Amino acid sequence: MSDPWSAQVPLPVAVERLLQNICTTQKQAPPGADVRQKLASLGEEAALGILREISGSIIRKSLGGFILYMIDKASSPQAQRLAPVSPLRTPSSPSRLMFSPPQGNLKGSPSSSLSSESAVSPKLAAWGELEFRKGFLILSYIGENQLDDIDDISADEIRSLKHLGMVDFEERVWKSLGQKYIDKEDRRMTLDWDAKKTHLYHCHVSLDGKYRFKGPYFHKTKTHLQRVLGDENVLAVKFAEEVANRRIFSRDYYSMYHKIAREGIRVGSHRYWFFVFKDGGKEEKKKNPTSSAVKCYFIRMESNSTIDQSQYILSRKTVNEARSVFMHAHGLSSVSSFMARFSLILSKTVKLEVDLAYVNIEVIEDVFCRDRDGNIVYDKDDKPRIHTDGTGFISEDLALLCPHNFYKGEQIRDENVEPLLIQFRLFNNGCAVKGTVLLNKKLPPRTIQVRRSMVKVWTDPNLSTIRTANSFEIVGTSNKPKRTFLSRYLIALLSYGGVQNEYFIDIVNNALRDAHGVFSDRRAALKVSVCHGDMDDFCATRMILSGIPLDESFLQHWLSVLMKEEQRSLRGGKLPVPESYYLMGTADPTGILESDEVCVILDNGQISGKVLVYRNPGLHFGDIHVLKATYVKALESFIGNAKYAIFFSCKGPRSLADEIAGGDFDGDMYWVSRNPELLESYKGSKPWTPTSSLQNVPNHNVLNKKPSDFSAEELEEELFELFLTTRFQPSYAKSVAADNWLALMDRLLILGEDYIEEKNHVKAKILQLIDIYYDALDAPKKGGQKVKVPKELKVELFPHYMERDNSCTSTSILGLIYDQVKSFQSEDPSVKEIWKLPCFDVEVPKACLNKWTEHYKQYRQEMANALRNGDEAKNEAAEEVIKKYKKILYGAAEFEESKRGMEEIFSEALAIYHITYDFANSRRSANYCGFAWKVAGPALLKYYAMRQGEKSIVCLPSVLREILN
Repeated sequence: MSDPWSAQVPLPVAVERLLQNICTTQKQAPPGADVRQKLASLGEEAALGILREISGSIIRKSLGGFILYMIDKASSPQAQRLAPVSPLRTPSSPSRLMFSPPQGNLKGSPSSSLSSESAVSPKLAAWGELEFRKGFLILSYIGENQLDDIDDISADEIRSLKHLGMVDFEERVWKSLGQKYIDKEDRRMTLDWDAKKTHLYHCHVSLDGKYRFKGPYFHKTKTHLQRVLGDENVLAVKFAEEVANRRIFSRDYYSMYHKIAREGIRVGSHRYWFFVFKDGGKEEKKKNPTSSAVKCYFIRMESNSTIDQSQYILSRKTVNEARSVFMHAHGLSSVSSFMARFSLILSKTVKLEVDLAYVNIEVIEDVFCRDRDGNIVYDKDDKPRIHTDGTGFISEDLALLCPHNFYKGEQIRDENVEPLLIQFRLFNNGCAVKGTVLLNKKLPPRTIQVRRSMVKVWTDPNLSTIRTANSFEIVGTSNKPKRTFLSRYLIALLSYGGVQNEYFIDIVNNALRDAHGVFSDRRAALKVSVCHGDMDDFCATRMILSGIPLDESFLQHWLSVLMKEEQRSLRGGKLPVPESYYLMGTADPTGILESDEVCVILDNGQISGKVLVYRNPGLHFGDIHVLKATYVKALESFIGNAKYAIFFSCKGPRSLADEIAGGDFDGDMYWVSRNPELLESYKGSKPWTPTSSLQNVPNHNVLNKKPSDFSAEELEEELFELFLTTRFQPSYAKSVAADNWLALMDRLLILGEDYIEEKNHVKAKILQLIDIYYDALDAPKKGGQKVKVPKELKVELFPHYMERDNSCTSTSILGLIYDQVKSFQSEDPSVKEIWKLPCFDVEVPKACLNKWTEHYKQYRQEMANALRNGDEAKNEAAEEVIKKYKKILYGAAEFEESKRGMEEIFSEALAIYHITYDFANSRRSANYCGFAWKVAGPALLKYYAMRQGEKSIVCLPSVLREILN
């Protein structure tokens, strides 16, 4: 039976979608060709106007008859206006799909809607028969060209590639298309296409509206959005910006980008529409300082591909309805809040494999802050203060199903430690919940308890007909603390609180002494290599522990790299501090802890005594608290022997977490120190309380309209405008406030006791900057308030350690640390001759040398390609290349798993060693020696130990850290 929607009379995509929506909602048969012809003749806007009015009415007889009646009515002189779009809050009235098809032909952009095209070109028809990643690779390899505009490949040739494996497919497409149309560094050559990794598809949009595709790239982690829709239905879109003049950009180019958003982005026979964006902030910017931290995603809403005819979760849905599949965010207070909450679907997570229909999800009340008389305490905005902001409970059976040692969707170490706290996102029947859940052995099985403070989006019962994508998504778990470092902010606050300069300088000198000794002192080298073991998977550590001489060419080169990294960290105030830990925070479930007490659980259980507690990025003098770590026996009945967390009291007029830089328990990490020298000298200050916060000031620059106050089309315009503003006109209030705070704090630390008036003046400015900084942190969640730093709070000169052009010499502790590290002169051994270890100077079979000479040549090409990937995928791509050659050598993933003969492995490992070192010597760079140790390292070290007549000893990195630190 033919599809009634495939009638020969094409309609614009927006008209077609609204028509289908009316038929579905009011159970009407599709109108005939004559009615469609009349609708088409009206033009898009007039047709939409008529259908909007019909969508808000009850159809008594037939839809076709009603349309003809409305067309006749609209043609009369009296009919001057059409009904407005129905708002989202009236779900019975289907809303218009946001974007209408284009009126003109934009080069590099979709020229017509998919459903309105009377015929699909032969090439696109063939493209639609391909697996999506194959089709995308073709588009990626033709640059900004259109598939129909190039003569290098025909429809039959596209079909002939359909059954090739990905490695062969990529090679064929590169030779026929890629090498002609794109740069070599954009080639997507990989040998691990079949790995079950997330595929990332990118689209780069230029200023003139043209776009080109890049990818697919690979990533270990996945988001809820990708998990629900499928990787191929999510497109990461990067919009170019005019660097020379941002103001000109904002006026002249917004309309171009709005046009692309309205029309959608056509990818072969698919079309993608704007859906969500997220500002990754400072952390995202660190990954790639040259790109924007704001990530924008379009999703597929329609397709004419043959391969995509199966049921799709968003089939026949509007963009509004598609968002409701994830959460009912339209009831939030502002457009800014809408996107801040909706972007939770972009968190990197792993799904808890449990059917939520069989899980008892309870909403429980928060524990309120109370005064001495037992009365609830309210904030200045009349909201009750709470002690349990962001934290709930999970039953033991569900907690045990959660992955262990997780952080941002990835397992960080392979240790079977029962999670005590789980940071999560919960999407269930339209609601969205964010926070942590604490293991609670007292709960009945299959139970999750969330507090009201954790529910960011509530279910709209009016949208109960839309099936939602329900899931419990794990972001991270409470983990064993890594080595802990101070920061410039923390050093400044500790110094203000009375910690002497000598304490910090001693740390610096000890670290520099270790760094200086890496080339001659085995212990110093081991300490530095263990500290930075994540950079090389502890390769240098294994070499040192196996007895490899410190002046060995590659080891010396790598120790030089680590030494420079150590110096860079020290210059920036990243000082290692013993007996300090970063722990995830939660509220005391027993109610026993007093308002100045915490319970801290480390590797050996609960600790007792005074501790310092702080939370990044705290700037206030009172953001470091002196608290009493207390043993709570009753806690064991909740958590058993689970470890690694800090529990805060649920008593007092204000949450302790809130006093520490406005913290809560939705996953915040707290710095906890029981370092005796710090505890002895530090004197705390009164905690931060907002004094000039913008949260109570009317914001005349932001429209106080709820998302539900807009029509569907207006809401999409508002959301995309918000993206453009966030992307191209970002607020720098956070960084400006923080930089000026540090400069003024530096001045405050330098001023002596005789400068009382100036100190008070500087301190007053600092307090204002702190309020502005905390306001800027929360602005997106509080209606998108425009936060600015007044000119009178900005300094003219910055301390020299901030490395600005307009600087002055600082004699504060931060300046002294910087100068001390800068004065350290280190030897650069990189130009020394590359030599080989004598025990490896043995005859190697020629067949092994020939085999690995060819492999090493291929490796260099593949690694060069891998390192051309974007920052998201570069490291993973490089890892995959190394894994490939380890598998060739060992016949397994690792040396220990190999079933090959030991002599055979040794011969090939030695061949790799000699080939690599000869090449490195020819290039005068020990960096090239890395291939030998990254691939053949375990075999070489085993061989080396055998030649020394000794047996190796297994030692865990965590044990080494404990011994050395």
